Amino acid sequence: MTALTQSIALARESDTARTAPSKTADRLFQGAAYASALLVLAVLAGILGSIIYGAVPAFSEFGFGFITSTAWNIGTEQFGALPAVVGTVAAALLALIIGVPVSLGIAIYLTQLCPGWARKPVAMTIELLASVPSIIYGMWGLFVFAPLFARFVQVPVSNLVEGMPVLGTILYARIPSGVGVLTAGIILAIMIVPFVASITRDMLDQIPTVLRESAYGIGCTTWEVVRHVLVPQASVSIIGAIMLGLGRALGETMAVTFVIGNANRLSASIFDPGSTIASRIANEFNEADGLQLSSLMALGCLLFIITFFVLIIARLLVRRAKVA
Repeated sequence: MTALTQSIALARESDTARTAPSKTADRLFQGAAYASALLVLAVLAGILGSIIYGAVPAFSEFGFGFITSTAWNIGTEQFGALPAVVGTVAAALLALIIGVPVSLGIAIYLTQLCPGWARKPVAMTIELLASVPSIIYGMWGLFVFAPLFARFVQVPVSNLVEGMPVLGTILYARIPSGVGVLTAGIILAIMIVPFVASITRDMLDQIPTVLRESAYGIGCTTWEVVRHVLVPQASVSIIGAIMLGLGRALGETMAVTFVIGNANRLSASIFDPGSTIASRIANEFNEADGLQLSSLMALGCLLFIITFFVLIIARLLVRRAKVA
């Protein structure tokens, strides 16, 4: 009995000796993970705090009128954010309207219709678009796409809709130079297509094959399988991919700066030049001082707020999709 008791005690001591280092390592791992999370929050708080601190003079000087004003006059130190905010939202929405259907079509083609031998090359080509620097998109848009767009789209469409009450307001270019809000939206659409298409394709690939085969087995066409089986199953991920693309479009700087025209005015025509928050900051930040610098900081705050609301909307849409 004494020998058995001694064996049990030795076994417990051995277990304690083995678990002590593992518990220490586990505590170190938890501490490192906790510190990493706090570091991210601290960096975010530091960035937001510094931007708000820099924007306080502009908000104190102009108040809520900073958001509703269209003025941007460096000489008289009158600054307003409305044209940049409207241009940011308009270019991003145009990018979604153009880019999302193309992205969904690419994803569906790769997962449902593409031959096996062509699937990898096509997918690799789409993913390579994501690695192209944004300034390359901007240069291509300014020197190649904009002249062609002006010649073959802006001029014919403007001549066609001139004098029409509604279309003439939206699609008439006073100076058909090729640059404008629609041009920026098209370039942004090309830039977000790889992200939305890649995520959507991966999500469609993860849908169980038995669901597709069952739908085909009862006589559904490819369109019916996609419409009633694949898209509902991957709806949450598709919404997330679209919001990821929207976030990229809202914050894009260099490509938009090249092709949007950088004009501080509001226009109902999507062919006319405009500006975005990011392009305004990129154009003026290096030489800004005083109230102008504070106004650019205030624009950064507004861009942060817009992005935050986009995130909230994305969360609500994902929640509704999960419930449905």
